[in-house]
Amino acid sequence: MIFMKDISLCIMTRELCHELYKGWENDPAIYTDTDLFVPYRYNEKSVNRYFDSKQDSSRILFAIMKNDKPIGEIQLKQINYDSKECTLSIHMQNDGVKGHGYGTRAERLVLQYAFDVLGMKVVNADTVIKNTRSQHVLEKVGFRYMREEGGFKYYRYVR
Repeated sequence: MIFMKDISLCIMTRELCHELYKGWENDPAIYTDTDLFVPYRYNEKSVNRYFDSKQDSSRILFAIMKNDKPIGEIQLKQINYDSKECTLSIHMQNDGVKGHGYGTRAERLVLQYAFDVLGMKVVNADTVIKNTRSQHVLEKVGFRYMREEGGFKYYRYVR
């Protein structure tokens, strides 16, 4: 477990994944095409498929924990130990946990883990162009804007 103030990160388990998604709400800000947005409905089989799809050697999926409950997920994916580069992805559970700094603290923790534990030199990230909240957080923790392409903004953090 990795701690900072009132949150921690722990390796996501199947049980935590189910707990997280039982309180999940889709965010229209992460859709490039809002016509594709549909409200989320918990489905045990879908969560199992999702969790299973994240189990590979090029990815580490963490639960963002507050008061022993998952409030989001953050992952390092496309981990390349040769080039020492990976990509960060974060999703918060619902609007009730957004806007309180939890995502910012989680990103700082996972960057520390990427650099100090995994030995990465570069962490990449991307956001849907209209997701200005995510862009603000990336820039606040030290990511630099690189380019805009295909409906996304791309960022990079070099240590």
